[in-house]
Amino acid sequence: MGTLRAILKNPDDLYPLIKLKLAARHAEKQIPPEPHWGFCYLMLQKVSRSFALVIQQLPVELRDAVCIFYLVLRALDTVEDDTSIPTDVKVPILISFHQHIYDREWHFSCGTKEYKVLMDQFHHVSTAFLELGKNYQQAIEDITMRMGAGMAKFICKEVETTYDYDEYCHYVAGLVGLGLSKLFHASGKEDLASDSLSNSMGLFLQKTNIIRDYLEDINEVPKCRMFWPREIWSKYVNKLEELKYEENSVKAVQCLNDMVTNALSHVEDCLTYMSNLRDPAIFRFCAIPQVMAIGTLAMCYDNIEVFRGVVKMRRGLTAKAIDRTRTMADVYGAFFDFSCMLKSKVNNNDPNATKTLKRLEAILKTCRDSGTLNKRKSYVIKSEPTYSPVLIFVIFILLAIILAHLSGNRS
Repeated sequence: MGTLRAILKNPDDLYPLIKLKLAARHAEKQIPPEPHWGFCYLMLQKVSRSFALVIQQLPVELRDAVCIFYLVLRALDTVEDDTSIPTDVKVPILISFHQHIYDREWHFSCGTKEYKVLMDQFHHVSTAFLELGKNYQQAIEDITMRMGAGMAKFICKEVETTYDYDEYCHYVAGLVGLGLSKLFHASGKEDLASDSLSNSMGLFLQKTNIIRDYLEDINEVPKCRMFWPREIWSKYVNKLEELKYEENSVKAVQCLNDMVTNALSHVEDCLTYMSNLRDPAIFRFCAIPQVMAIGTLAMCYDNIEVFRGVVKMRRGLTAKAIDRTRTMADVYGAFFDFSCMLKSKVNNNDPNATKTLKRLEAILKTCRDSGTLNKRKSYVIKSEPTYSPVLIFVIFILLAIILAHLSGNRS
């Protein structure tokens, strides 16, 4: 009922939602017949359905390299995230992980659910990795080595300053940006992007996730691991977990807005990176997550629900972002719309209002200066729509047809 209610409120979500559902079904059918490649693509769908969809944009050779790159780093991240692994066991694994990807027999049992399956059967990933071209292998090994060393460093180190925060995000996400740029270059489809721009692409996504996932991370058992920098949160509370208490709601939102403002500092670099891409498939692969990140920040800003539950873009808006993100004009339009949405939520009494508005104005100016804002559909509905009984009836009929079609395919 929740999805139906959202469609009735936002009827223009329906067509993108249908296309997204059909694309997901198509992706499920694109599993290669070889056991190791089949495992990798099936596992990709289980650990990240959204990434499994986006990766379908890429040509086969590059898609295989990016798939393995993602799974290797996801496995590395699973070791880092498992708080039940003793530090003296975890750190050596992180540091030597880049060597294990060459070993068809290596595996390490950790994580839960699909992540445990990935780790227990990691030999499939190694086998697929060894079938990639040497240029791809070298890029993946280099980034895995640097990321493992960085993760090991922060196992024994708290995120105290904003410099620490940027450094941690560089190790776990900025390096992903650098690695993807290397893979794109190895494919011959793109020039090698600068490290600073590639780094910002990763940092913007990672900081958005860290902001959005506050409650999930703070409540993690047996031990929470948090990456909000003390330099920011200590201005508002004495302990980071105090942000989730109702009596601290005002301070919590102010701290949240401070974190969002910090993340916005990477947007202009991201826009520059994307504007330099030439290949349409690589462009969509890079642009869709960035559009979803700015949309998520717009939802999170000044929203106490970040400390109460899960805040994310509605499914229809996500589907719309995936469907509409095809050109740089679409990206400028999306960033303009979501920045306007975010700007409308800024309270002049917020301690960081001036800094937030300055960063948003810089983003809006970049989007305006592109000269493309009249070439796209808006993500923001300015007025409340009205619905006729005919529209509601048509939506019900369409949903029934879609469900019957999908049920028929499944049987």
